[in-house]
Amino acid sequence: MNKTVLIITGPTAIGKTDLSLQLAQYFKTDIISADSRQCFRELNIGVAKPDPEELALVPHYFINSHSIHDRVDAGVYEQYALHAAAEIFKQHDIAVMVGGTGLYVKAFSEGIDEMPAIPQEIRDKVIRLYDEQGLAALQTEVQQLDPVFWSIAEQQNPQRLMRALEMVYATGQSITEFRKGTTVQRPFKIIKIGLELPREVLYERINKRVDIMIAQGLVEEVRSLLPVRSLNALQTVGYRELFDYFDNTASLETAINSIKTNTRHYAKRQMTWFKKDTQIKWYKPDEMERIISDLKL
Repeated sequence: MNKTVLIITGPTAIGKTDLSLQLAQYFKTDIISADSRQCFRELNIGVAKPDPEELALVPHYFINSHSIHDRVDAGVYEQYALHAAAEIFKQHDIAVMVGGTGLYVKAFSEGIDEMPAIPQEIRDKVIRLYDEQGLAALQTEVQQLDPVFWSIAEQQNPQRLMRALEMVYATGQSITEFRKGTTVQRPFKIIKIGLELPREVLYERINKRVDIMIAQGLVEEVRSLLPVRSLNALQTVGYRELFDYFDNTASLETAINSIKTNTRHYAKRQMTWFKKDTQIKWYKPDEMERIISDLKL
């Protein structure tokens, strides 16, 4: 049969990990993560990494594969994941990919435009701007320096705005100038499975998961990362809010509520991204049998 990658995607807290484990065990194959934060060894609770028991059930790629000190982006991921798929295909006809980082899924599926290297001092400058002045400063700067990108940007997404600023600081050009949008044809079949739930159900799952993370020790995990808080890997929901708590600019209750709010906003952005992909077929998280039936593999 044709070599095939089953990609399971959708918003955070929807149940992607559980379904990926079920499918990987059903097809007796391995999993490639498509989560931009679970690859970091130093991050655990706050990125909802599969627990050791789950990781022991099925071999995983791109989980605990990198350090927060490593540079990891969509280009790095594309090459890593293609190599992982090739390794899996030596033993299996099917590989399972799972994750909610839309840019990584797109890079693997279609390829990604080559971007100029950004000097570290410019990365540090952009992180410092965000750390000291917040999202509003990023928004103002991008709006002024890259109005073309601003007009199409996810304007509440600090990661996207920081990336655009890095590019304009380094090259003087809009990040859109480097986007050719050419699609690469992969030498294997790709089937995309999206998971969705009614918004109120998903938001309740998100709130509950944040409470569980706090109970599991997220505050202590973030405390241990304070010395490296400026690293790019830590500019993410679940960590930044607790940095505010440690800075005494927010109470613990406020920080936890902010994690819930920002995670819900992130889930909404994820769904907006994935709903644009017409190749995704949508299911509820508990429809394993229907998925298997539809796959006809």
